[in-house]
This record gives sequence, C-alpha cells and structure tokens, in this order.
Amino acid sequence: MSVPRVPDPAMLVVSVLAPEEGALYGVEQLAVRELGPIWEKIGPLAFGFSSYYEAELGPGLRRWLWVFADLVDRGALASIKILTNQWEQSYMLEGKRKFNLDPGLITLGNFVLATGKNNAHRIYLAEGIFADLTLIFRSGSYRPLEWTYPDYADAELTGILNRLREKYKCRLAQLNE
Repeated sequence: MSVPRVPDPAMLVVSVLAPEEGALYGVEQLAVRELGPIWEKIGPLAFGFSSYYEAELGPGLRRWLWVFADLVDRGALASIKILTNQWEQSYMLEGKRKFNLDPGLITLGNFVLATGKNNAHRIYLAEGIFADLTLIFRSGSYRPLEWTYPDYADAELTGILNRLREKYKCRLAQLNE
C-alpha cells in the first residue's frame, strides 16, 4: 500500500508573452499582490517558435519569465491558472488579449505547465484546468518529451529552467534544515 504524503512545494514561474513590456505593468502588479513578490524577472526572450498568438497579440512577441519568491503547494496550479486567465480577460482590448500568461511549476523531477486544453498526456486537475508534463529531469538536465512545445524544448529556455531548478533546490534545502 502506498502512503500518501504531501510533496515539497514547487517554484512558481509564469511565462508571459507580449509584444512589449509596457503592456504588462498593471498585470504584474496584480500578480505580485495575489501571488507574492517576484524573485527574478527574466527577459525579454525572443519568441519565434510559433505564429499561433500573433493574430491576437500582434507581431514581435517576446517572452518574460516571472519567478515568484514564495514556493507554492503543487495543488494550487489549477487555481493559479484560473486567476491568470481572469487577468488576461480583464485586460482584453476590442476582444483581444494584450498578453498570454502560462503558469508552471518547477520541481526537482519535472516542469509542469497549466492549460485549459485537454490532450492524451495531460492530467485533469480541477475547474477545466489540466497539468501538462512539459519537461522531465534526467541525466542532469530538463529534457523535452515528444509533446513538449518547441519553445520549451529549446536549449536557451531549458538552460534557464535548469538554472532556476538549482535555485529551487537550494531553497528546498533551506526549508528542510
């Protein structure tokens, strides 16, 4: 029989896509108020992996990563995604989003994104939100899976997430002292 136990909290990272950083000011303040202080802000990073968002968000998209200082319960991922969806909707202009927010969790074993889109490899969490196992940690690095989005499989972003994993590992060690 397995004995259930609550896993270590995770590091919350919100991936932000927008054509310009100025579009993020108000929502960044909301994020800090609701999710806690941003420990590190990374970007802008080039985003040339897909034209999926261009019709809505415009050309010249760039990515920022907001890494939050407070570790979070892994069970909170669905409610965080619902919150970021609400923020996207509240900032819409003429029926179009100004930015895309994708929360994810860094753990020692994987990187998981939240999504509202179902697929065979996604696990239902709650309230229409699924967990997308995006990267797994093997042989000293996060590794993509056959379904990993190309931008998350890219060496630059994987390298950033590996660096953040090391910081997360140190945070866990401090918590467990």
